[in-house]
Amino acid sequence: MIKYIHQRENWTDFRWNKEKISSILGNIRHLQGRLLGRMESLGFSMLEQTKLVALTLDVIDTSKIEGEFLDPEKVRSSIAQKLGIENVDNERIERNIEGVVDMLLDATQNFNQPLTKERLCGWHNSLFQTGFSGYSKIDVAKYRNVEMNVVSGAFGREKVHFEAVAAEFVEQEMEKFLSWFNQNSDVDLVIKAFVAHFWFVTIHPFDDGNGRIARAILDMQLARSENTKLRFYSMSNQIYKEHKKYNLQLEQAQKGDNDLTEYLEWFLNCFENALLSSEKNLEIILDKARFWDIFRDTKINDRQRNAINYLYDNYDKEIGFLRTSFYAKLNDCSTDTALRDLQDLVQKNMLIAEDSGKKTNYLIVSPNDIRIPKIYQ
Repeated sequence: MIKYIHQRENWTDFRWNKEKISSILGNIRHLQGRLLGRMESLGFSMLEQTKLVALTLDVIDTSKIEGEFLDPEKVRSSIAQKLGIENVDNERIERNIEGVVDMLLDATQNFNQPLTKERLCGWHNSLFQTGFSGYSKIDVAKYRNVEMNVVSGAFGREKVHFEAVAAEFVEQEMEKFLSWFNQNSDVDLVIKAFVAHFWFVTIHPFDDGNGRIARAILDMQLARSENTKLRFYSMSNQIYKEHKKYNLQLEQAQKGDNDLTEYLEWFLNCFENALLSSEKNLEIILDKARFWDIFRDTKINDRQRNAINYLYDNYDKEIGFLRTSFYAKLNDCSTDTALRDLQDLVQKNMLIAEDSGKKTNYLIVSPNDIRIPKIYQ
């Protein structure tokens, strides 16, 4: 009895309804072109900041999907260091953060290099440098030799979504996958990205880390579709927002036949949402650049600069305003000093004070008249 797609003969002869796919694919290609056009009009510094924002979201959210929550500031610092984007302190970054960062940077910045078993094993080694996944010892940098159920959910409440390819067939299935991935074909490169993601997830070749590696492969192929190292959106961020539907789509496709139409429709819509979100990200980056250009000759201290940058750089958390107590904590200063700093920024028209009852909220005076974070709600 056939239960999963990989149990079918010639299961990788994927097909889809081109008429259903073509419309949304056309919209995506238009959005990609429009955003890349906007990016090309930016200066080098803003291009680098855009890349930093997108890659940071990618690293944070590909880990969140697996239930691992990384320190955003350390992720950002690690990426900035490795790309030479900012002069950052050489603080110690945990190996689990460095590992995901190294994998994502290799996938997106070296996207034109062939994807090989050796490269995938290197990514796996980056993710599991200690040889352990949590408290469990795993085989690192080698394909699995045990059977695999693909599950999600907390320990003790796991849900089995499907069984992966049998261990004895992993090597040959991966050879077939890598050969297809590295060959040129007439399949649109965006479509190829989502098919590759599905194909790899179905094989699930490693003891752990398959989801993160599958999304790195997805990012790599999307970079090929744009032929640029510049990142201006985060697929993992959008997938995390829709992760319940993401798991459902993978599960349903595993139990279907070779027709991936429904799966591709969902992923293309998810990608379109990621591109639309990136337009909003770009608005914030442009607003920040214009803000500091307007106030380039205004004298403020490091605490004040740090606080304003914090608001701009953490818009995705929907913070949106500062209060005296948070400002003091952020800058490790007294509340009296915090209050003087904030009032000074109000006098200089950099912040506006809003009375919220018992407390005062301090918000950025946006040059482009956007309200952080309301634009993202």
